[in-house]
Amino acid sequence: MTAALAIEDYAFLEDDACQARIVTAREKLGDRVVILGHHYQRDEVFRHADYTGDSLKLSRQAARSKAEYIVFCGVHFMAEVADILSRPEQQAILPDLAAGCSMADMADLARVQQCWQELGQVLDVERAVTPVTYINSTADLKAFCGRHGGIVCTSSNAAAILAWAFERREKVLFFPDQHLGRNTGYRMGIPLEEMVVWQPGKPLGGLSEAQIRRARIILWQGHCSVHQMFRPEHIDRFREKYPDTRVIAHPECCFEVCQKSDVVGSTETILKTVRASEPGSRWLVGTELNLVNRLRQEMKPKGVDVHFMSPMVCMCSTMFRIDPQHLAWVLENLVDGNVVNRIRVPEEEAGAARLALDRMLALG
Repeated sequence: MTAALAIEDYAFLEDDACQARIVTAREKLGDRVVILGHHYQRDEVFRHADYTGDSLKLSRQAARSKAEYIVFCGVHFMAEVADILSRPEQQAILPDLAAGCSMADMADLARVQQCWQELGQVLDVERAVTPVTYINSTADLKAFCGRHGGIVCTSSNAAAILAWAFERREKVLFFPDQHLGRNTGYRMGIPLEEMVVWQPGKPLGGLSEAQIRRARIILWQGHCSVHQMFRPEHIDRFREKYPDTRVIAHPECCFEVCQKSDVVGSTETILKTVRASEPGSRWLVGTELNLVNRLRQEMKPKGVDVHFMSPMVCMCSTMFRIDPQHLAWVLENLVDGNVVNRIRVPEEEAGAARLALDRMLALG
């Protein structure tokens, strides 16, 4: 082992030089390392991934691999999930610790605990409310759910998770993304007036006691900065030009966008649906730009037109922090025997978070 290489020495390397060094380092490390690439990752990094997909799928694949080192090209909460689900001898690494998630940051443990306490002033909260956290959240919030009989959901299984939650208690506290909760609840037949938004920082979340008692889903006031950019008028304008267009949107988009869409689903659903479409079809897609651009290039030779929903560039800026320079830095340090940017969830917290994750995974 030598002294750790400094990231500053990589900052001004050209991408081409980094690409060559990444390939060389990976050859030296062999199956000791696995690189995970989230769908929203930039192409210069995505190309090096051993596995690609959404965060939970990637973490489970890594845990089943032989690798000692899990290099997650994603954001912080994803690397936390990889650490929680991986074997004790595996180490999760995030190439840039500044790669966070604005949605996950909208709900922190202190404010969720305050919300829980305030709900307890109105309800027998432990008997009346099931906390459900989207996987796009910090490990301590997953642990909170684990300790309070709650569960984790993904954009793929949110309906099944809400059904599970309602079997146990009459209400759900859903965080941090209000749009996923609202869109899922509405598709399950829950009226909009029975879903209220909790505004952290306001007494009782800005709600009356009557609203809290009447609500079936209490939605946290959070959102994805990327999916928030898509608007219903984007769909209207595009359909004026191309009336035969089919629209597919991620459930993190606002209610109005999802209502105007032909299909609403996770990134995996978007990919599967568009890939199965007939030649000559046209799709307007409401999700992150890197994914849509790759899908457009993939489907073009098959005669399928894929368009990005927003006229503005909408990419995940925090995901974009993972660049070839950081990936080369991490891998070359591993070659030298140094683990940098390890993500380690404290065991007590990891155990409670794992309980909430295991409840979800038990549902298949």
